[in-house]
Amino acid sequence: MTKRPARRTACTAAALLAVALPLAVPQPAQAATDRIRLGSSADVSRSSWNGPAYTMNGAGGVVTASMSRSVDEIRGGTGSLDVVVLAGSAPTSGSPTPECDTIMGLTGVNSCTTWTLTSSQDGDDSEVNTDIRNAEFVYFAGGDQCRYAAWKGTALEASVESVVAKGGGAGGGSAGHHINSPVVYDACRGSVTSSEALSDPYHRDISFTTGMFEWADYGGVVNDSHFVSRDRMGRTLAFVARAVQDGLTAGGAAWGVGVEEGGGSLHIDRNGLGTAYGRDAYVVLADHAPEQAVARKPLTYEGFKIWRLAPGTTFDFRNRPDCGYYLRSVTAGVPDPDLYHGTPVTDCGASGGATLAESEPNDTRDTADDATALPSPATLTGDMKSTDDRDYFRVSLASGQTASLTCAVPAAYDADVYWLDSAGSTLTRSVNDGGGADESLAFTRTASGTGTYYVDVEAYSGSGASPYTCTLSKQ
Repeated sequence: MTKRPARRTACTAAALLAVALPLAVPQPAQAATDRIRLGSSADVSRSSWNGPAYTMNGAGGVVTASMSRSVDEIRGGTGSLDVVVLAGSAPTSGSPTPECDTIMGLTGVNSCTTWTLTSSQDGDDSEVNTDIRNAEFVYFAGGDQCRYAAWKGTALEASVESVVAKGGGAGGGSAGHHINSPVVYDACRGSVTSSEALSDPYHRDISFTTGMFEWADYGGVVNDSHFVSRDRMGRTLAFVARAVQDGLTAGGAAWGVGVEEGGGSLHIDRNGLGTAYGRDAYVVLADHAPEQAVARKPLTYEGFKIWRLAPGTTFDFRNRPDCGYYLRSVTAGVPDPDLYHGTPVTDCGASGGATLAESEPNDTRDTADDATALPSPATLTGDMKSTDDRDYFRVSLASGQTASLTCAVPAAYDADVYWLDSAGSTLTRSVNDGGGADESLAFTRTASGTGTYYVDVEAYSGSGASPYTCTLSKQ
């Protein structure tokens, strides 16, 4: 079995008015833009695509598992597509194209073009917009979201929207994660800490850009990144309370989505189903006006609802749940203890899916654990008891249904995932390298009637009792 090495490179932050240095690659003279294309020089031509799909990353680098899933969903498992990476500054060291270096290693990518744009006027550059409109995925690199917010109202905004509208996708990491929410904490005045935001939700360093990218099923959201490691829950609580207070969102409610760094990613499919990859993600809801949110006074808010999404778990952004959350409050700027963990006050029950744990022996299709009756989404769990262990789960799909499978794999071993037909032939697979590398795949049944399929989770290297967790969703 041949496997591709996973490559993840984080973006460096850029100051607001810094001027990007020219890339060390011969290029035609340009006023403020640089272009580097990897892969084919010709764009893919195809009449329709199967997205949209989105990747929201906690740090600037591409997360291989979630990006692979987006690529596969957009292309429907066949053919290839083109990607454009937009950056507000060039990396200060290493490769000038860190995101494209990773993306070009993924199955189904025809080309990846990096554009480094250093002024708001670059959003109207005709060559930039031609590349974007010809692409099927646009990835915003890490850096400075204020630069990206300056492209609001330019041709670039409409070009990115056209990619999503044709069934492509969008996303990004760090600053690129921020810009993909309808309410953008733009950091144009500076970066605010949690303690500063809770002490004054109208702190001078809190500013928002609204009305730029408003993706379907993702309304009323403000994104945040590097979430746990930089302790940003507190400021997200202030952001959503402020959004409700100022009417930045509809219906008297605002949502925060925080994604952790270190490989954390939130993938959102065309049905609005979000799946966490790599590290924990959080969804925060402020569903009423704050008890106190005024300038130069500390925030008071009773009862933020918080969902913690462990890797492999899902959140339905189209049909947002009213269960599964824990509660935290802020009183005079002081938050309740342990903002990042809590016992849910309500149980989603069957509506939140069901769990099927493997039962040995299940090493063949004849002994597969039966998951055909489970509601969607469902959780499949097990472990790799030996270096040649294989776990089979039987599933069914109706005509036109798409199954999406995401597996969080522990660091103790490297496990691969295969989607098999009723005869045991491989229809699609996910074989990311390394212990702890998450896996994901998607498959659509086009034949008539209902068919039987098998999920095959098998050890590639290593073993152990630590469980893997796979989320199986059907749309």
